[in-house]
Amino acid sequence: MSLRVVTASQMREIDRLSIEQYGIPGFSLMRRAAEGALKTIEETWGPAAGKRVLVIAGRGNNGGDGMVLACLLAERAAQVRVALIAHPQDLRGDARRAWDELQKNKAVAVTAGADAEFVRTSGRDADWIVDALFGTGLNAPVTGEVAKIIATVNESGKKIVSLDIPSGLDADRGVPLGTSIRAHLTPTFGLAKIGQVIYPGADYVGTLRVVDIGLAAGAVLAVNPRTFLAEPNDFVGTLPARARDAHKGHFGHVLVIGGARGRTGAAVLAAAASARAGAGLTTLAGPASLNAVLASHVPEIMTATLPDRDGHLLFDEQALRSVLEGKSVVVLGPGMGTDEQAFEIVRFVLTQARLPVVLDADALTCLARQPEILRNCAVQPVLTPHPGEMARLVAASTKDVQQDRPGVARRFAKTYGCILLLKGARTLIAAPDDELWINPTGNPGMATGGMGDVLSGVIGALRAQGLSPLDAARLGAFVHGRAADRLAADYAPFGFLASEVARLVPVVLKDLVR
Repeated sequence: MSLRVVTASQMREIDRLSIEQYGIPGFSLMRRAAEGALKTIEETWGPAAGKRVLVIAGRGNNGGDGMVLACLLAERAAQVRVALIAHPQDLRGDARRAWDELQKNKAVAVTAGADAEFVRTSGRDADWIVDALFGTGLNAPVTGEVAKIIATVNESGKKIVSLDIPSGLDADRGVPLGTSIRAHLTPTFGLAKIGQVIYPGADYVGTLRVVDIGLAAGAVLAVNPRTFLAEPNDFVGTLPARARDAHKGHFGHVLVIGGARGRTGAAVLAAAASARAGAGLTTLAGPASLNAVLASHVPEIMTATLPDRDGHLLFDEQALRSVLEGKSVVVLGPGMGTDEQAFEIVRFVLTQARLPVVLDADALTCLARQPEILRNCAVQPVLTPHPGEMARLVAASTKDVQQDRPGVARRFAKTYGCILLLKGARTLIAAPDDELWINPTGNPGMATGGMGDVLSGVIGALRAQGLSPLDAARLGAFVHGRAADRLAADYAPFGFLASEVARLVPVVLKDLVR
């Protein structure tokens, strides 16, 4: 099943409730965290006995985790040195208790007030370096001596394990706060954090292992985190097996609107993907003057004509009503154009069609002029922007979007009542009720033209077959990425085409239909 992940504030609240309402001592949680980390390290890298280990501890509870781990490593006959990047008088609560316990352990060499030069010198002979500087509560850029320490660790060439989260990594956004440890292994405590399973955070985490520290189940239930990293089993049966006497009328009719001059391929790809993903019928409505071109690619797809001028669509209410009649879903935008006429088509379809709509590509650029149109949709739409399109929708920069992908997606979905699929490495699917899904499939070979058009066609077909907007977006992203993963595995990590991804969609669906 899917992996539930949390924000830093949700994790703090679960910890607090476990301690205050359910009576679990904080130091017990700290000890279980250290025990789980040790088990994870030894399962990954072998026995600790005889290993030389440098533990770099901060003054908070993450540092406390590191100090308890240091004692456990010494019990395993490891040669352990602790570099406390603080002074003992600054320690409080469970971290102070961990320090007091550490002082009793004569097998561990301890240095307080350590700096980057001490870490560099001590790390030369280490086999493993344990990062216990900062936990999930960090919310300001790392600077000064601590930034130098992080750089020293990253440059050490040693195996690095980060306790709970790499120090310097934002637990919610998955971006470094100035700088961050680049770990090889991260045992994270209780629940995974969002920033660990999205990019670029996933690259800093290395191998992620979730350690059960005995948090109260009631505390997790009370906080009710609603972010999930999808797994294959989440989708088995989402698209039910077909009855033996089924016919094409049972599986919907997808209308793709797009295909202006110079961009006919985008609309053709979306329509072909719709057919590959199981739509009963697919019609491609494009410029009348280009109908021969649009009709020449995929014989299974029907075409319809819309008025145009020199291959660019013109808004014509009567013509739109005609092509919309009898359709189940509209995929709007692939190669449609972004001029005023295209904007009027987008406005009309969203406010008048009263059909499920998947908005992609040019339709999103048109929508950016007036996103409040979404509030007038009769049926919840699905939007599939890449980061640049998302930036236009929220009047921000692409960098701003990439700095907080989960937050941007969640806020937009909630504001406009839509399903927002933000494309990219670890595509995000956000719903208005704060539910967020992280898609694990896909690879860099998908960074080529036409991939988004295929995705929109797949989602349109799934909507036509009766899936909810959220389920269609979740399953569509998963299947689309997995098809590309198969191509990358079978051929090369790049160089495959969007049309080849579309052809593999039914192969991937085969494993998920029950």
